[in-house]
Amino acid sequence: MHAAGRKRKRIETFGVNKKYRGMGQSVGPVSASSSQEEGYSGMLSVFPAPVLEEVFVNVPPEEVVCVCRLVCREWKEVADSAALWRERCRRYRFRPHDITRLPTDWRLFYFLCKKRRNLIKNPSADEGLNGWQILENGGDKWSIEPLSEPRPDGTATKYFVTSYFPCKKCQLIDLVKEGYSQSFMDEIQPDIVISDWYAPRRDCGSKYEICVELLSRNKKVIRKFCPEPVYFEQWNDQKWQQMTHVFRDYGRGVRFVRFCHGGKDTKFWKGWYGIRVTNSSVEICPSAPV
Repeated sequence: MHAAGRKRKRIETFGVNKKYRGMGQSVGPVSASSSQEEGYSGMLSVFPAPVLEEVFVNVPPEEVVCVCRLVCREWKEVADSAALWRERCRRYRFRPHDITRLPTDWRLFYFLCKKRRNLIKNPSADEGLNGWQILENGGDKWSIEPLSEPRPDGTATKYFVTSYFPCKKCQLIDLVKEGYSQSFMDEIQPDIVISDWYAPRRDCGSKYEICVELLSRNKKVIRKFCPEPVYFEQWNDQKWQQMTHVFRDYGRGVRFVRFCHGGKDTKFWKGWYGIRVTNSSVEICPSAPV
């Protein structure tokens, strides 16, 4: 018998060797019908759950959910296990702000930490006024201008600018539609971080206002951040400034965030000499800062 034949014979012999039966090992080819009847998963059941968990921790999370968990019953159990996603959170240093309020769904907690993003649509005027509800449009109304001086936060290229009578605009963010379930918001109560960049013109005085509210399902105010208006004198340094606030421990029932800001110039000059705003943001931050 030539070498290839002997090798093939050894493989076939290994497939029925009783020594390996009952050890979670594959025992050679099995028909599709018998596999379904016996719940057989071939070589996939070779690895103990802790080994599979360690493998999955090093696989991109989207592939764990969309590919690995569809392979067989054993893989699905590991891919869905709280232990796997809790370990992923540990390695990425994702942890709740309050250790007394641990996630009931560690996989959801992991993905929401990983996918943290700005929930404000069109924050920097790249799409005109799309996405914004205009509450006040006084004077010569809202306008949009390009940024020529250093950009706030290094990203914005345009800004919204107000006129000589009050201009105010608003966005209402539906947290459930954005992927933050009612149970997640109530159990975890993640930090809600708001930010807004604003600046006056150098040659004209102006006024800046902001008000951010956390609302219930019925749009009742649970918490709000409405600081005193900021005034700038004429011939100021024209620097961009950032307004920030963190909502924390706000209780159960938050379903919406309403973000409103605006202002005007204080000289009543025709045109657009009022406060300028850009790069607004609202972020849900489930994980405590490292």
